[in-house]
Formats: sequence, structure tokens, C-alpha cells
Amino acid sequence: ENISDFSLNITDCTQVVVPEEVFFTVAAAGILENLLVLIAVVRNKNLHLPMYFFICSLAISDMLGSLYKTLENIFIILCKMGYLTRRGDFEKKLDDAMDSMFILSLLGSIFSLLAIAADRYITIFYALRYHNIMTLRRALVILAIIWTFCAGSSIAIALFSYEAATVIPFTILFPLMMFFILCLYIHMFLLARSHAKKIASLPTSTVHQKTNMKGAITLTIFLGVFLCCWAPFVLHILLARFCPHNPYCACYMSIFHVNGTLIMCNAIIDPMIFAFRSPELRSTFKKMFCCAR
Repeated sequence: ENISDFSLNITDCTQVVVPEEVFFTVAAAGILENLLVLIAVVRNKNLHLPMYFFICSLAISDMLGSLYKTLENIFIILCKMGYLTRRGDFEKKLDDAMDSMFILSLLGSIFSLLAIAADRYITIFYALRYHNIMTLRRALVILAIIWTFCAGSSIAIALFSYEAATVIPFTILFPLMMFFILCLYIHMFLLARSHAKKIASLPTSTVHQKTNMKGAITLTIFLGVFLCCWAPFVLHILLARFCPHNPYCACYMSIFHVNGTLIMCNAIIDPMIFAFRSPELRSTFKKMFCCAR
């Protein structure tokens, strides 16, 4: 807030404010959509597969992102109304808790995407041994490790966020993990054709290959949406930490609310991708709504 106030004095860029009605509507839609995905996977036993469990992990991360921005906006409103102060002990703890939730959401999304990418890689190149490699129990262990690591990291980063030694590794992790997933993609698509030729003699190879490549394309869409929605906010964190008084940095930081809204838009778009790309999920949603009616 102090940086935002200071930026008005050193740049002609005015603060872009998203109306609260729009903000809360987008947040509520993201939470409800991802909650529907979780309910659909729980209710349909055909979806009790490692891939859908990783998708549920991504849905939980999206929900946390929307919830974080909602609580932060409520916190700002209460501060403006005078019910909370900006520098009180309670407010400081509340702010740390919200920062921890934000970091948990970001790390959860990154590692969930990484788990989905690894699952698609195994599906494409080790199709005959997939069910032996990626068992349901192994997937649950992977998710437990991911969320334990993310929870511990989010608490540590939130408590020591004022240290540059903490901020730098956190911000470096984002492009590093994205680069790793991108390399996995390139390797996946370059070898897909040669792998398809090797298994072409199998009677169901064509069907399996088309299904697996469809999953890889879906993952590509996930990654593209994630980058578009999260990268502007991560850039905002870097600029706020390392060049808060630069006029160009301050001008970019004037669209803070827009960048925050993009995070919540990610939570809305991901479930739409689930429903559009997965016939099984679409069928489950139809059954859920028909039963509700």
C-alpha cells in the first residue's frame, strides 16, 4: 500500500481499480467451479485415477488462489472502513496468513502442473506399463509429498518474506519450473511420432495414441493459461521488491488489481478446460445437474 501511494507521486499512470462487485463475482465463480470438479471426481468412481487426482490438486490450488484474493480484498475494505488498522499485531498475523495462502496456491499450482505433465509423459511413452508405474497409491503419496512441501515452504516464505534471500529463490522457482515443464513438452512432442510408429502394430495403438496426445494438448492449454494468469502477478512481486521507486516499475504496479483478477480468472478457466476436454467429466456434470433438478 505504501509503494502504491508513493508510485502516484513519481508516475503519471493512474491506479486501475477493479469494481468490488466484479472482483467478488469472479472469485465466487472460480471457487464454485473448482468445487464442482472435486465433487464430480469424488462421486464418479470411473474418475478415481491418478490423472484426475492430479487435476483435483490443481483445482484445490485454484480455489486457494481465489480465496486468497477474496480475503485480501475484504481485509482492505475493513481497513478503509476503520475496523482494522494496517500495522496492528492481529492485522500483521492475518496478513502473514493470507500471504502464506497465496504462496501455497502458487506452489500448489506449479507442482500440480508438473505432476500432470509427468503423468502425461508416462502415459505416452510407457503406455503398456503405465498402470504399474503410476498406481493410485503412488499418486496419493506424490500428492502428499507435494502439499507437505508446499505448506512448509509457504509458511517459511511468508514469515521471512522481508529477506531478499527468501524472495529471490521463490521468484526464481516460477520460471525454473515452467522451463522444466516446457523441456518435458518439447521432448514429449518430438518423440511422440517415433513412439507411435513403434507401437503401430498393436490393435489399439491408434486409439491410445490419440487419447494420450489429447491429454498432452490439454496440459499445454493448462500451462498456457497458468502463465498468462500468474506471470503478471509474479512480475509485480519482483518489481515491488527490487525497484519500487522506479517510475516504469511504479507504472506497471498501478495495474495490481488487474493482475490479481487474472489469478482468479485462472480458477474459472481451468474447470472449463476440464469439462471441455474430458467427456467423462462432462457426463458426470450432466448427471449431477439432472439429479439436482
